[in-house]
Amino acid sequence: MLIEILGKIWKILPKSGRRWLTRRAQTSFTVSAAGVITNECGEVLLLNHVLRPVSGWGLPGGFMNAGEQPEEAFRREIREETGLELSDVILTRIRTLQRHIEIIFVAKGIGEATVKSREIIELDWFDLDNMPGEMSLDQQFLILKILRPDEIRTETRQ
Repeated sequence: MLIEILGKIWKILPKSGRRWLTRRAQTSFTVSAAGVITNECGEVLLLNHVLRPVSGWGLPGGFMNAGEQPEEAFRREIREETGLELSDVILTRIRTLQRHIEIIFVAKGIGEATVKSREIIELDWFDLDNMPGEMSLDQQFLILKILRPDEIRTETRQ
């Protein structure tokens, strides 16, 4: 109950307020490990996070612990949030978003995904052409750049 209330407060805070609060807890920079996880049908796993701004829908993953390796953190977060194990894990990109470093993997999910964390409202597998409309365009574009790079290159050249 408390985390749901905090999630609602977090979502209505302005971006600058969320950034300010995060920086109080993480004084230099934050690092997360996240990824594009697909199933045997080629669908991508998306989670509706309590604390994710705007719609909540996005890639699974989370903050790394001190001393933790990126792939280890990615596997831990996925296991904790969904119960899935991963195969074919490949580091696909690293990007910075102001004072945040995001390490992105691509992987295949093994098992049945279920909500295992209070941080997650719901999860689902989505076709690339039918991702949640309210989901961040940045996240949608990132998924397409990773899974359909040729289509993205063609569209950006036109």
